[in-house]
Amino acid sequence: MHVHCMTNPAGPPVSEAYLRGTDPELAALFGGHAGDAEVWLRRAERLGKNIHERADAGRIAEALAAYNRRIGASDAALANIGKLASGALTVVGGQQAGLFTGPVLVIHKALTVIHAARWAERKTGRPVVPVFWIAGEDHDWQEANHAFIVSNEKGLVRIAIERDEHPRTSVSRTKLGRARMEAAVRELAASLPDSEHKPALLDRIEAAAARAETLSDWFGALMADLFAEDGLILMDADDPAIRTLEAPMFRRMIAENERLASAYAAAEEKLRGLGYAVQAEVHADGANLFLFRDARFGGIAPGAPAGERVMLFRDGGSFADKRRTFTLTRGELERLAQEAPELFSNNVLTRPLMQDYVLPVLATVLGPGEIAYWAQVGEAFRAFGMEMPVIVPRMSFTVTDEAIRKRMEMFGLTLEDVGSRLEERKRDWLARHDSLPVERLFADTVRRFEALYDPLLKELAAADAALWPLGQKNREKILEQIRWLEQKAFESRNRRYEADVRRFDRIGDWLAPGGRPQERVLNMAAMWNAWGARWLEALRAVPFHPLGGHFRIDL
Repeated sequence: MHVHCMTNPAGPPVSEAYLRGTDPELAALFGGHAGDAEVWLRRAERLGKNIHERADAGRIAEALAAYNRRIGASDAALANIGKLASGALTVVGGQQAGLFTGPVLVIHKALTVIHAARWAERKTGRPVVPVFWIAGEDHDWQEANHAFIVSNEKGLVRIAIERDEHPRTSVSRTKLGRARMEAAVRELAASLPDSEHKPALLDRIEAAAARAETLSDWFGALMADLFAEDGLILMDADDPAIRTLEAPMFRRMIAENERLASAYAAAEEKLRGLGYAVQAEVHADGANLFLFRDARFGGIAPGAPAGERVMLFRDGGSFADKRRTFTLTRGELERLAQEAPELFSNNVLTRPLMQDYVLPVLATVLGPGEIAYWAQVGEAFRAFGMEMPVIVPRMSFTVTDEAIRKRMEMFGLTLEDVGSRLEERKRDWLARHDSLPVERLFADTVRRFEALYDPLLKELAAADAALWPLGQKNREKILEQIRWLEQKAFESRNRRYEADVRRFDRIGDWLAPGGRPQERVLNMAAMWNAWGARWLEALRAVPFHPLGGHFRIDL
């Protein structure tokens, strides 16, 4: 195995500036920089002093222990929950649940959380445990319900699990049924190439499914299995037991909603003033909280199904959904938060505050987009008398093997070629190896046609102006036909060089599927099937750095 440190993929300018540490005014929005060891020590010291400002650690640990036992957590994870109850700090990272764990960046984030917790424990001299926050409250089913793997026959394959027509509710509240999960596993089995690792992989995925009724729980059970030895604690943000303990913070967010709104607006103004775009748009009247429709507050109107997750808006001194199908006074909403906190959930801007209330968060692991919108949250932390945790960039990996590298060498491709201009390089290679110069022949044909047609059209239009639009339309139709024939010629050439075209495509499917980074598309099942446990062990072996990094791993 060889590990190569690479240039990080470009992220939003805010994230780039944070990583470089070159903008002091921007750094002030985050409260510090992960590369400064003193920031970690100060944060640890503060967490040791403000225990009374957070949810009770013992009760949080009880809720986490119950959930982790249900999804089959390891003894190491349960032991870490015990440490949390006794005052351990946490490093937290999170992601929406995904089928078979979703894109492999989820695995990268979990590993970064684990690495960062161990590193922080050495640096601070305090117990630090890794926590993965499953964003089960999110309702974007189409984002969560699929996984991409690489098939020998079909290349990149999308496997999806569908659900009955549901209201716009959370992923954690969507019951799947055994038949749908089994169908998804069968499709995975049929699509994955046969390998020595395939039977064991499918067994593990099926075993996790047997513990689950929802996609969130299936995700959690798989993550618990993959990271059993690492003691990773899993936490579903939509767990009713956790929601109960979040009630005081929900009440505060309601009572001081205007203060929150002003803080987000101030951060937005500062960011724009520094020349940065805003990642998360803030509605002027948005409460930055969601509510699940329920008969208990009269939130089920005609055409508005129970369980639908709707954004709350301030409406004078009250709160309502966007369509104003229900309205609650501030007092009514606060009482509801106390009596039924499971009906509430956070958005991307209030989730950081809730995370910090629930857990003693020393550091949080974020992807590039997340770092950008956390820049909008610093003022809200300060408005609530809180402090932003240390922001740690997620580690990022691109994994290759000998077969992929040999194909790249055969075509003279670099990783940059694959990521940004693979189709161009494929056409260039085919053009050099084909006796029929398709590109040149058609380019010459177009030039000769235009040289003959354009002067003709000008002469005709000079005699009769009405002929100009007709001629232009006719010109475009002829060019369209030429382009059609060119495409057919390309397809013919591709058939003649089918094996080479397939090799090009497989390189792309593995390293830049759909033109996107490997980690944002491919599922861990593709990698486990190809390389077995050594793939995950290789990622584990890469040393941690508090400023993340992108690494190419050659297995």
